[in-house]
Amino acid sequence: MWSWNGTSVNEFILLGFTSNPTLQRLLLAMGLVISLVTILGNSLIVFLVWVESCLHTGMYFFIGNLSLLDIFFTLITIPQMLIHLASGTKSISFYKCMAQLNLTLSCGMTECFILALMAYDRYVAICQPLRYPTLMRMQICMQMAGACWVGGFLNAATLTIITISFPFCGPNQINHFFCEEPAVLPLACMDTYLVEVLIFVLSVIVLMLPFTFIVISYVYIARVVVGMRSAEGRQRAFSTCATHLTVVTLFYSTISFTYLQPRSSRAADQEKRASIFYALVSPMLNPIIYSLRNKDVKGALAKVIRKFSCQLPK
Repeated sequence: MWSWNGTSVNEFILLGFTSNPTLQRLLLAMGLVISLVTILGNSLIVFLVWVESCLHTGMYFFIGNLSLLDIFFTLITIPQMLIHLASGTKSISFYKCMAQLNLTLSCGMTECFILALMAYDRYVAICQPLRYPTLMRMQICMQMAGACWVGGFLNAATLTIITISFPFCGPNQINHFFCEEPAVLPLACMDTYLVEVLIFVLSVIVLMLPFTFIVISYVYIARVVVGMRSAEGRQRAFSTCATHLTVVTLFYSTISFTYLQPRSSRAADQEKRASIFYALVSPMLNPIIYSLRNKDVKGALAKVIRKFSCQLPK
């Protein structure tokens, strides 16, 4: 079963969304706009968190990590899609496809862990506010975030190594706009049932354990918020949690559709449409959600603009 020493497929064909030239031009324009908004918006968040001392807290540090992941994911997936739409050539080399698969898995898994850390940060801030400076000091936040990145990349490397070991002898057409594990695996020329079981189990662990942790954290948060006597305090607590809950909902509602379904009930076109949201829409909306609903971020942005304006020659 594992005696195959190579692969007869040197490249894959990414079918993308459509072969209609008019629709391809429209998608090219939309993809370019979305990618620019995503990269500029998330880069602005990372920059503000880096330079403004008022944002040097656990919550904003994790937001910066989330924005960094969105930038990486966009750079990994969108440029290739835009090149294919512009040139009409949809081929991607085997090892470039595997590299893309590995990096997208790494970013997705790391984001699951970071979202759980953000829930823990909100739990400590609301339920144990006196201990927040100790439990969430920057050194500890950096260590926890580092563990998330290492864990995400190691889990992704395991799945990628297993995938590369499979023989791919044709067909080589991937019904997707980037190389994603559920879309690539069915092309293997051997029974992948055990690996699909492994992917499903790992998906449950990587997706659902952090999600369960998030739900439990917000159960405790809700109990504390409901018991607050101050309406202003309840409003402030709700405001700080609403942005995180919005991002969690956007992320989990779409990625679970792709990775937590048995293969027999999957539809490739439906998976492809679902991936649009966590690959394109969610990374673009995250900085908008944080900046529009967060007074600290808007205040930091205004401060940076004032500093920049003062430095301009008059």
